Amino acid sequence: MTDNKYDVIVIGAGPGGYVCAIKCAQLGMKVACVEKRESLGGTCLNVGCIPSKAMLHTSEKYHESTHHFKEMGI
Repeated sequence: MTDNKYDVIVIGAGPGGYVCAIKCAQLGMKVACVEKRESLGGTCLNVGCIPSKAMLHTSEKYHESTHHFKEMGI
């Protein structure tokens, strides 16, 4: 195990954690961000709200293309 020194250790890289880590780094602090998952961002960014909204938007555009493009001559 290495002996590292940090000014701040952020536990959890969800929507609050990674923003906190970025802000601390911008302020010149040496920061460690600890997350048990492979990716940063938490549930909302990776599998929750944002991906769900992207899927809904895409399905809406698909519906428009299959039902309304003929009306526009496409």
